[in-house]
Amino acid sequence: MTMPPWTEIFVATLLLASGVVVLVAALGLWRLPDFFSRMHAPALASTLGAWIVTLASIVHFTSHTEEGALALHVWLIIIVLSITAPVTTIVLARAALFRRRQAGDPLPPPLAGRR
Repeated sequence: MTMPPWTEIFVATLLLASGVVVLVAALGLWRLPDFFSRMHAPALASTLGAWIVTLASIVHFTSHTEEGALALHVWLIIIVLSITAPVTTIVLARAALFRRRQAGDPLPPPLAGRR
């Protein structure tokens, strides 16, 4: 069973967009100065990139079903990723703060609006 050309183009565009988002995140890793700044770009971009790939997968697998039903089994993957990516980022930030305190290094300054 072949896909219609418009779905192939749409899926390819979504996958390219996801690649661009992840490339921008990689540039953020390269350009940002310290660990806490560097962990922000990939955390956001990986989640956005995963959502874009999920949308591309839904379109792809839906176009392959004969009865035209939505293929929503891909949602299980993105739900797990959407839960684990922020939790992992928080755990990494807390571990880095703990290591800085143990080493006696100065901690990052607090946020501007907080006391």
